[in-house]
Amino acid sequence: MTKPRYLTKSRFKLALGCSTKLFYTRKKEYEDTSEMDSFLQGLAQGGFQVEELARMYFPEGVAILGDDYNYDKLVSRTNELLQQENVTIFEPAFLVNGLFIRVDILEKKGNNISLIEVKAKSIDSESHTTFINQKGALSGGMGAYLYDVAFQQYVIKQGHPDWEIKAYLNLVDKSKYTTVNGLNSHFKIVPNSELRTNVEVTSGLTKSAIGESIMALINVQDEVALILNTNPIEDKTFEETVCFYRDHYANDIKIDTEIGAHCGGCEFMLHDPREGKKSGYHECWMKQLPIQKPELGKITKELIDQPKSYEIWNKPAKKAILERRFFTYELTRDDVKDDPGTYGMSRSDRQWLQIEKTNNNDNTVAVDVENLRLEMSQWKYPLNFIDFETCAVAIPFTAGMRPYEQLAFQFSHHVVYEDGRVEHHSDYINLEIGIFPNFEFIRALKESLAQNDGSIFRYHNHENTVVNVIYNQLKVSSEIDKNELIAFIETISHNTGSSAGNWCGDRDMIDLQRTVVRNYFHPQTGGSNSIKAILPAVLDSSTFLKKKYIQPIKYINLTTLNFKENFCFLTIEDGVAANPYKLLPPLFDGFSNDQLEEAIEHAKDEVRQIADGGAALFAYAKMQDATISNSERTETRVALLRYCELDTLAMVMIYECFKELV
Repeated sequence: MTKPRYLTKSRFKLALGCSTKLFYTRKKEYEDTSEMDSFLQGLAQGGFQVEELARMYFPEGVAILGDDYNYDKLVSRTNELLQQENVTIFEPAFLVNGLFIRVDILEKKGNNISLIEVKAKSIDSESHTTFINQKGALSGGMGAYLYDVAFQQYVIKQGHPDWEIKAYLNLVDKSKYTTVNGLNSHFKIVPNSELRTNVEVTSGLTKSAIGESIMALINVQDEVALILNTNPIEDKTFEETVCFYRDHYANDIKIDTEIGAHCGGCEFMLHDPREGKKSGYHECWMKQLPIQKPELGKITKELIDQPKSYEIWNKPAKKAILERRFFTYELTRDDVKDDPGTYGMSRSDRQWLQIEKTNNNDNTVAVDVENLRLEMSQWKYPLNFIDFETCAVAIPFTAGMRPYEQLAFQFSHHVVYEDGRVEHHSDYINLEIGIFPNFEFIRALKESLAQNDGSIFRYHNHENTVVNVIYNQLKVSSEIDKNELIAFIETISHNTGSSAGNWCGDRDMIDLQRTVVRNYFHPQTGGSNSIKAILPAVLDSSTFLKKKYIQPIKYINLTTLNFKENFCFLTIEDGVAANPYKLLPPLFDGFSNDQLEEAIEHAKDEVRQIADGGAALFAYAKMQDATISNSERTETRVALLRYCELDTLAMVMIYECFKELV
């Protein structure tokens, strides 16, 4: 007997992004990376933990447990509970006319229903008024969540037209402070677990034990009403859209969505064919490309896989995509807007370099030597390279912290002297359970940087953002040396929009990433300027770096605090310099460091904006669990120290490459 195909809320959201994906989803023959990606992003954003926390505020709630795909059983159990006059249900299931949903939390008081969708996204409840802007459209980056809620309300109303439904988003509230220590640790992430959310809640945990609520219940009934009265897709009302998707999915009929830039992140893309696996992405392009570009003649996988216009850094070619110029060889200089007045490489210079080198299969480096030499001539020796590891999570670890507030637990500090000596001068790490480390962190950083008056380097904005956060925390603290620490922060940074006051220090940290962007381009990076992309590029292009770092530490005029003297930072594989980060052990069981870094990079909302070092964030969270063994704790601490040391050594390597170039 064929299993019925129901349109769920996740499939509805999938279809809103790309209708064709309804045909590929949940089919074993099609490659699908979304399951692992969404799981890792859920961990990165704290979504699973927040979901469990939200339940704690409804102690009377009853959870619907069981096989997630036994829809009839889930619905039957839900209907039993709904016979009660008043009841709160976690994950109740509704199946109506081929539409299936599970609601995070549903409160029933007679015919009055509260439909509550829990999300790890934050809000300031003290200032929030609405998610509808003055033009009458949705705003605030909540569109996907609100469509999710609207779909749920629509389905429930179809089955219970007599119910009065009010829809809510239950969000993390950044205006509130955690009132208990160790709150996060009560919701332990358990990778590869059979638990529904991969989160293990402390046995016997009560509502009183978690302190005052850090969640905000936001009424979104107006927003849902707006959605239900709009056309999600052209010429179709909300109800018509739902039925359109439902019928096509139920009958396994493909909806052709026009190919374009949105295809770039397709989870059904498979570049290397494997037995029994298909690539939905290539099927779409194989079918539509001849229609869009008949002049190409025979369409092959090799033709489809040519570099795309939408892969260019900062995506300058939006007009080209609209004109169906999908490939980089179809771009012209006119597609890249000039930005005159920029010294060094401008944004448009870099974009055109990427286009030209891609089209010419040119893998050589482009360097603005004159400008790079000018920049470097202004640096003062000895040079100081610093990197921070931080944790900013939805559910804080210590009392007195707000959701997503930065917690700085580690730094590394390398010093490069004018004669070329490289010293791992110091590092700091604090993994103690329930301890707020920020003020000790900034004291240790102050002491370390006081050893000389040379230039200080960071890579991108993270370090400046973090010291601004600590600056604000110090302002309201009772620390005896707060004024001294505030003055120190003002010397090494500049203020951000979130800080009171205005300053730019005499030793304001130099952003090495900006130096890269202005002066150095390697096609190998694919346009990315992250340190994880730039490091392999400079290792590949620099004869000096290869010759130096392929040797053991004891032979290369380099000191280390965390590696053995026979350790080599560089290996050559098939004639190519291997990424040194590949030599480090994973920081979190069950996932590679690359997977965790990518989860942070692709996560939504606050996490992506404030995180730097996704693997370290996960490792710190793990160390706040009191049940971790001493041996695992020691092993993770050592791994974190090596990881952070390599971060600052990577900056040193980039500097040494630049030194060689000028």
